[in-house]
Amino acid sequence: MATTVDSARGGVPFLDVTAPGFGFGTPEVAAAQAENWYADSPVGLLVLRYAEGHALLRDQRLDHNGKRFMEMNGVTGGPIHDWFVPMIMNHDGAHHRRLRGLVGKAFTPKMIAGLRPFIRTRAEKLAAGLAAAGECEFVEDFANPLPLAVMSEMLGVPPEDHDLFHTWTTDIGLVFSLALGGDVVARVETALVGLGEYIDALMARKQAAPAADLISALVAARGEDPLVSPAEVRNLIITTVFAAHDTTRHQLANAMVAFARHPDQWRLLGSRPDLAGQAVDEVMRWLPSSPTIYRFAAEDFEYQGLTIAKDTFLTVCVTAAQRDPRVFAHGGTFDITVPGAAPLLQFGAGPHHCLGIALAKAELVEALPALAARLGPPAVAGEFTWRPPIGIHGPNSLPLRFG
Repeated sequence: MATTVDSARGGVPFLDVTAPGFGFGTPEVAAAQAENWYADSPVGLLVLRYAEGHALLRDQRLDHNGKRFMEMNGVTGGPIHDWFVPMIMNHDGAHHRRLRGLVGKAFTPKMIAGLRPFIRTRAEKLAAGLAAAGECEFVEDFANPLPLAVMSEMLGVPPEDHDLFHTWTTDIGLVFSLALGGDVVARVETALVGLGEYIDALMARKQAAPAADLISALVAARGEDPLVSPAEVRNLIITTVFAAHDTTRHQLANAMVAFARHPDQWRLLGSRPDLAGQAVDEVMRWLPSSPTIYRFAAEDFEYQGLTIAKDTFLTVCVTAAQRDPRVFAHGGTFDITVPGAAPLLQFGAGPHHCLGIALAKAELVEALPALAARLGPPAVAGEFTWRPPIGIHGPNSLPLRFG
């Protein structure tokens, strides 16, 4: 996966994204972005600037190529391969549109509006619990249970089974961090096996006794359309479980980290709940739970003076791009009063623009004011570690106390 650089462009920055403690919001990355629109890394080409990132996410000469991504990480078979390669995001054209139409039933404006009262009630109940406790482990006490409950409500997962999903959905999100090695492959495999067996049993129950939920709708679609296979329905459900829980959980925790570092912004949100929508956009811009989006070159092509060979691996660095001063005049400052200058990149672009963006924003729009209305500014109350910067990113745990 070589890239050739036009000698007229001079040297290219190198960023070791696999190094312990690396982050995309550091001065090192900002300096590389100022020097060039892209950088090299141990995992391939990094796209650092917004305009190029936005354009390349829409460029039809790039694709997801799930099979190649698995091979690049040494996975040629087994549970991870069998789930990831046929995943909806790894299809294009008519096949992708058909799968997107099936799962899109969960994300219509009517469905999201119908979930808002449930989200609000659950967020207020959890916030009241934090207010009573004074100090908490935010991921376990709020960031995890809220999207888990919403996802379960949407899919039709019984409340008594919510806890079963905790470890599974946490570990499946590591699929985009396979390059880091260690126990990542084993954790993702174990999660997929456990979740897959549970989904199979739940699908059978929904077929026997359908209800007003997404799994029932997908099971019914399988019976009505001969093109819909049981394997496709199972894959869609597992992918939806992962997407609807893991990314939102980390985005909630990232929001608390951002506000802990900017307590004045928290106080402002507490006094101005009308800023909730703008605050959510700013949190997602500043500390996105999806700080990277990958693509492969489907063919040889030239872009901005760079010769990109077929199969080259490119990573759009969302965090860096969403702080790019060429697009965001106050890109290096966290400020919920500044309207967004451009669409967020963490949800992708073009035909693969994330279906769940409205649901994710609805959860945060309800959650942040519910917390800010009851609690003073958050402060980190102990040591915590981060998920890897490549893939779904956020604190593994987050001890907080509130002012």
